[in-house]
Amino acid sequence: MAQLKRLAGQTAIYGLSSIVGRFLNYLLVPLYTYKIAAETGGYGIVTNIYAYTGLLLVLLTFGMETTYFRFANKEGVNPDRAFSTAQWAVGLVALCFVFLLAAFFKPVAALLNYSSHPEYVLMMGIVVAFDAFQAILFSHLRYENKAVKFAALKLIFIICNILLNLFVFLLAPVLHTRYPHLMAWYHPNYQVGYIFVVNMICTVSITLGFVPELKKMRYGMDVSMLKQMLKYTWPLLLLGLAGILNQVADKICYRFIVPGQEGEVQLGIYGACVKIAMIMAMITQAFRYAYEPFVFGGSRSKENKEVQAVVMKYFVMFTLFAFLAVVMYMDILRYIIRQDYWEGLAAVPIVMMAEIFMGIYFNLSFWYKLTDRTWWGAVFSFIGCAVLLAVNFIFVPRYGYMACAWGGFAGYGTCMVLSYWVGQKQAPVAYPLKSIFAYFMLATALFFISKAIHIEHMWLSLTVNTLLLSVYVAAVAYQERTLVSNVMNMVKQKIFKR
Repeated sequence: MAQLKRLAGQTAIYGLSSIVGRFLNYLLVPLYTYKIAAETGGYGIVTNIYAYTGLLLVLLTFGMETTYFRFANKEGVNPDRAFSTAQWAVGLVALCFVFLLAAFFKPVAALLNYSSHPEYVLMMGIVVAFDAFQAILFSHLRYENKAVKFAALKLIFIICNILLNLFVFLLAPVLHTRYPHLMAWYHPNYQVGYIFVVNMICTVSITLGFVPELKKMRYGMDVSMLKQMLKYTWPLLLLGLAGILNQVADKICYRFIVPGQEGEVQLGIYGACVKIAMIMAMITQAFRYAYEPFVFGGSRSKENKEVQAVVMKYFVMFTLFAFLAVVMYMDILRYIIRQDYWEGLAAVPIVMMAEIFMGIYFNLSFWYKLTDRTWWGAVFSFIGCAVLLAVNFIFVPRYGYMACAWGGFAGYGTCMVLSYWVGQKQAPVAYPLKSIFAYFMLATALFFISKAIHIEHMWLSLTVNTLLLSVYVAAVAYQERTLVSNVMNMVKQKIFKR
């Protein structure tokens, strides 16, 4: 119980930064979609380029975050030397990437169909290089349980990003009209470009917050340890590559499957609507930040498998609640984006369920990470990626971006099933499948009931959906009454202590 309480506390802090950060970032979605009309395809360009940066980030970090945790927790290994070795390795790779991109960004931009704005590619290349460099630094904060600093730096970045975006999109046009001599640098038709400019400024600036951690790079690079790290991490690179392809392959391929303005418009609609579904991604990310060092730190504990089984059930319980909360209150959440993007909202429930599958797959991944058989993860993820790509290339020409949503669903579902099936043979964990399936069935039933009860009046519809959501909460509270009782007692103790 003490372990679970510590995990819950860490997840709450990481979750707060992630939830608040994502919520603040949601402010940018209406800003972008209300300022960039769907028919221009501008938001499609943003979606496409950010998909490339996600892929590049995995390549530039090449699994070193998880590898660092593994080596820092090994007996006889100096954690600071493990950190320094990982940081130098990732930093040098990122530096080489920036130099190469700076030399060849125009041909690369032409290859990606951005020859009219090659600077987009260069700016986002700089962003992804700094993101990669910071990835090990953020991992080090997680290793040292500095969740508050981790959260603070994430929130500072997001707040600066939002303020600069608000300036560029709202204040700068007014100043440009009234004081053109002071705003000669501003170009009203360069809205998409300014999104990348702001991101670059904020990403580079946040590195200053890591000065104390950067001092530990004085331990240098241990070549012997690096060789061991690379041996451990190359399957994780394949795993991460396949995993990120499951997330971004549809957004990268879409402009090639549906070329021209039409592809950019449809991708913009899909990308804007998927932002609503990202609440699930933020929950799984917050959970991962806390859970990964937690599991590796207790890898030698006999209770580790029992904890993994219990946590899996709690993860499913909570993410299904989040899923229902989003789909039940879609009548309100849809105003995050402009009305000409609403046609893509049908993809949101599918994408959210795919994110739940991804979270479960992450939970199931520790059997091969803790046994140093990470190549299994690469196999599962590449199979899932193949499924996703097959669905996209076969069905996107006919069904458009809805095929992208179903492709993610099928891809992550495949990874989840394969990892469970093989994992139970290699390193079995007694997951409470009966409870997990029961929660899935209940959530699915409530979702379809909500869809079947079609009420035109928004507030009446929200009232009915609130009652349906309450049914899920009541059923979970009854089934997990022991957990609820323990939580209530813990809260009472803290109140009385005060």
